[in-house]
Amino acid sequence: MLRYVDCDIVFQEIPDETTLAINISNCPNHCPACHSPQLWDDIGEVLTEQVLLDLLKKYGKAITCVCFMGGDASSGEIGKLAGFLQHQNVSKVKIGWYSGKPALPPDFLLNDFQYVKLGPYIERLGGLNSKNTNQRLYRIDGQELIDITSYYWK
Repeated sequence: MLRYVDCDIVFQEIPDETTLAINISNCPNHCPACHSPQLWDDIGEVLTEQVLLDLLKKYGKAITCVCFMGGDASSGEIGKLAGFLQHQNVSKVKIGWYSGKPALPPDFLLNDFQYVKLGPYIERLGGLNSKNTNQRLYRIDGQELIDITSYYWK
């Protein structure tokens, strides 16, 4: 069961998008120097299709993207919720997923996503804004992952 702790409108997670970032708990990665260690515990409210609809009704006109921040313990549920978002009629949004895993799960379907970030946070390598980062942000075009990480390098 997927749980979320909170959500916020953000402007830096997905390039050129106004994103509703939904913070998913029960993170199995436990990256040293994690910026959100509170998300390691299985806490928060259950994230359901109805919750997503309610969030879209509340924020729909203000956002262009929904990004699941975490959810590595339940990637199948992330995929199902992304599929639901792609086919709902409340508000057309792009879908992103920030995963701390180094690669997508073997059975993960990209069809319902426009963005995916992969890679655990390694403090000495930095985040997406570091040219040394191990993390990668991809724009999805069909089944092709296009690396857009350099967007963050200035």
